Amino acid sequence: MYILGISCFYHDSAAALIKDGKLIAAAEEERFSRIKHDFNFPSKAIRFCLEHAGISEKDLDYAVFYEKPFHKFERILMSSMQMFPRSWKVFREAMMAWLGEKLWVKSIIKDKVGIEADRILFGEHHLSHAASAFYPSPFEEAAFLTVDGVGEWATTTMGIGRNTEIKIQKEIKFPHSLGLLYSAFTAFLGFRVNNGEYKVMGMAPYGKPKYIDKIYNNLVKLAEDGSFQINMDYFSYHYSDEKTFNSRFVDLFGKPRERESSFFTSGTRYPSYFGAKPANFQELCRENEHYADIAASIQKVTEEILLKLINSLHKETGLKKLCLAGGVALNSVANGRIMRETPFEKIFIQPAAGDGGGALGAALHVYHGLMGKPRNFVLEHAFWGKAYSEKEIKIFLDDNNIPYKYYKEEKDLLTRITDDLVNGRVVGLFQGRFEWGPRALGNRSILADPRSEKMKDTVNIKIKFREPFRPFAPVILEEEADEYFEGGKVARQFPARYMLFVLPFKENKAETISAVNHMGTGRLQTIREEWNPRYYKIIKSFKEATGIPVLLNTSFNLRGEPIVNTPANAYNTFSNSGIDVLVMENFMIRK
Repeated sequence: MYILGISCFYHDSAAALIKDGKLIAAAEEERFSRIKHDFNFPSKAIRFCLEHAGISEKDLDYAVFYEKPFHKFERILMSSMQMFPRSWKVFREAMMAWLGEKLWVKSIIKDKVGIEADRILFGEHHLSHAASAFYPSPFEEAAFLTVDGVGEWATTTMGIGRNTEIKIQKEIKFPHSLGLLYSAFTAFLGFRVNNGEYKVMGMAPYGKPKYIDKIYNNLVKLAEDGSFQINMDYFSYHYSDEKTFNSRFVDLFGKPRERESSFFTSGTRYPSYFGAKPANFQELCRENEHYADIAASIQKVTEEILLKLINSLHKETGLKKLCLAGGVALNSVANGRIMRETPFEKIFIQPAAGDGGGALGAALHVYHGLMGKPRNFVLEHAFWGKAYSEKEIKIFLDDNNIPYKYYKEEKDLLTRITDDLVNGRVVGLFQGRFEWGPRALGNRSILADPRSEKMKDTVNIKIKFREPFRPFAPVILEEEADEYFEGGKVARQFPARYMLFVLPFKENKAETISAVNHMGTGRLQTIREEWNPRYYKIIKSFKEATGIPVLLNTSFNLRGEPIVNTPANAYNTFSNSGIDVLVMENFMIRK
């Protein structure tokens, strides 16, 4: 039985295909369209899934959309009417978007996929999130928490999954949203909503949470069980499609940070790619420190709310295992605290925890939740995208007259990669099927030596040209993780393999890997040979050469672009950046 899951029309549209309850292929549309956070119907991702499975649309038993459009439209319509006339713009835009396309999802799927209407189903947004986390987990029984901006009406749900049944027990509804609260601060701090939230998380360690009381006294009413209410007097996301906060918010925190302005404080470096230091450098440092304090405050509040919700969930269920989903589940700093500071012993978060992952959850919920089919699949790794054969890579290289060396023996290739890394060269690694979700986890990664802090600027200057406060990830051999990170039993936690934990380094280890040390913490990725043999062997070879079982890993893309998909994407990024070496399967291209 083939079931196709689809999510789209808001951000990070995606498709996932399961066969008899097992994931076959999954991808976000942006990898094919090259439009970052592409929200359009995922025609290319769907085509990939079908081609990878070797089937056509006629072989599909069901296609399922991850939420219910009419329920979502109801919420938008009612909210707009309640806030009229302030909401007239969002009402106008909603009418144009919904009456033109979003409301007619069934017809769109029928026409673009080519499947009959009676085989098209609809899930619920947060139920799809919960299903995306629980069903592919290794747990027979677990509590779950889903937190994001908003689905149809719900913004937060909690409940229990048992075998094939998922039951939502409690929910918080729009406009009270932890995700939208965080997004309002994201916009205030000069970043794009649904794109820059992780930048707020990266900025937070450079500030002090001075404004926690101001947030609680004015913006959020928090109960002991973690339930919360947002004071909408300070926000505009419920009636505006342009702004998330209003003038009262500005009166409370000061003028918003200018979008894309350079961020530096007395506690960060001032990288050379920023140009000459401005004459008012100290004044700008103080201004940026104010914004860092705000970032630290909303990050801490978010963590505290999540901890209260999860502790309450544990008290009510008495269960030892927890599944998390929704965009807020990508907050890896909060996830690290959840692992260390709550009674849950094991946690599962699938790598595409945001809206893209709803496609997977929708498909799995039809198979297990609606049809009652037994579970037979655990998501052990994230490599579910498209792969390219050595033949395809060779044709691309030869057709474009690109000089390369082909290594017949993997050990010779590994030796050369290790030598390059040890000698400070930056390596682009392109192999196998690309990753499911927003993280580069070894198949579309840029790798570098983590031992010198200078490597942060090297990678930024050569490739990323991004803010110096943003961290690079340490990828570490799974068996070494507990030697480097605080928390205990890190290696046994699934989220670590998907780069979904930020944890403190052990004091004697942080200085040995300065390039991936972010104010004493690291957003680690653990790797096991059975998940990705070549990636594991590269890190192990680096350890044999240096004694360090860690490499710097960052996503294989230029700033503002999606992570690379094809050999052409990889070579373009290699050519237009300072990456020194490109490895595509057994082919090596050098500058």
